[in-house]
Amino acid sequence: MRIDPRGDCIYEIAREGGMRVPGRVIASPALMEDLRDDVTLEQVRNVAHLPGITGFSWAMPDAHMGYGFPIGGVAATVPEDGGVISPGGVGYDINCGVRLATLNLTRTELLPRIERLVARLFQTVPCGPHPHQSGTGDLSAAEMRRVLREGAAFAVKRGFGSDVDLEHSEENGAMTLADPAEVSNQAIERGRRQLGSVGSGNHFVEVGYVNHVFDEDAAAALGLAADQATVLIHCGSRGLGHQVCTDFLREMGRTKFPYSLPDRQLACAPVDSELGRRYIGAMCAAANYAWANRQVLMVLAARAFADVFAVPAEQLGFRLVYDICHNIAKLETHDVNGRKRRVCVHRKGATRALPPGDARVPSRYRAVGQPVLIPGDMGRASFVCTGALFEGEHPFHSSCHGAGRRLSRRAATRAGSGRSITDELRARGVVVMAKDRRTLAEEMPEAYKNVADVVDVMQRAGFVRRVAEIRPVGVIKG
Repeated sequence: MRIDPRGDCIYEIAREGGMRVPGRVIASPALMEDLRDDVTLEQVRNVAHLPGITGFSWAMPDAHMGYGFPIGGVAATVPEDGGVISPGGVGYDINCGVRLATLNLTRTELLPRIERLVARLFQTVPCGPHPHQSGTGDLSAAEMRRVLREGAAFAVKRGFGSDVDLEHSEENGAMTLADPAEVSNQAIERGRRQLGSVGSGNHFVEVGYVNHVFDEDAAAALGLAADQATVLIHCGSRGLGHQVCTDFLREMGRTKFPYSLPDRQLACAPVDSELGRRYIGAMCAAANYAWANRQVLMVLAARAFADVFAVPAEQLGFRLVYDICHNIAKLETHDVNGRKRRVCVHRKGATRALPPGDARVPSRYRAVGQPVLIPGDMGRASFVCTGALFEGEHPFHSSCHGAGRRLSRRAATRAGSGRSITDELRARGVVVMAKDRRTLAEEMPEAYKNVADVVDVMQRAGFVRRVAEIRPVGVIKG
């Protein structure tokens, strides 16, 4: 394939064959070199074949191989031009996302109790791949359908947090197009005993502190200050979302449409078709489950802090900064060739990054732009950014979602053989607890790109503004 540079950190994959648009990769020369012989670029090119796609098939600097779409892929289709929606462009973990909370504690107050705190979090927050009993209990099918309709508000009504949390969540913690009737009984059964649980893989609850502030004004608007204690939660829709994706990939894969695609993993349906609308209803319902899940997890984490510090969570100033999703497709209005058009934006391993002044940004943050939360690995750092104003072609106000894998899980497990990742992280000042030692090997820091390099590329490209760096001191995983 022909790849040409387009400025400092944009590379363009030339349109050829059945591609309907070119591809674009946001990357530094070093990150691009790592991708050149990787299937990721082939997936960027494959996505460019989708009916109704407009602009470019985009890849973020954290991009790596996924199912159909690369993880870190962004693409928008125009429904009125026959544009499609593809479950592979959303992913199996629908509305996997990140939630950032802060406390009035400082790093100095946090560190003496970090061992006890991590142990208490591990006792309080259900981890691992299996069903759990959490504060929500074993939900009935009727209650599950309320979760799928109401999202985070369901958890708030059950005493997990407050309405202010909803204001600081993307979509206010629920997508209005959710249709619980399109979620299969099998998916609902998988979700009944998983609400309020982290799961496994790259999901986590991380305790950290603000190590560096890059933009004082934006940090002040977000309520962030140097040395302030933080909690990052990374989780999604668990088995329910996985089942929704599986169900619709199967149905779309066996439905005949008047177009062909280079990869069966790109199975899709027109947005405005019956099947397309049904998937949107089920996907939005699964997204709502994920918001409810993270809402419960945040309150469980707050309870662990309250236990260890022997004061109510309110006295610790436990506050949600923002909750953002990075596996979703949304109907949005964007400028397309000089005119406003309704498009279906797929963000798979990518997150929304709305600029200052956008009405969808909570009023408290509107002047600086939407918070963009970019977690790294367990041993280095995570970043808080904001969406930036941008003139010209942009990835539909989207950003990277994390560091991005550089080693497969199998390769990471081999690299971690005979090592104690727990001891290695402790030597870096990070206390970690996990259900499975294999998970720690799969998720060790060198399995990932350096998130600082990834965020630097996004800022240089002009799509986000870096606000603060967060350093981890304690992590729990499945």
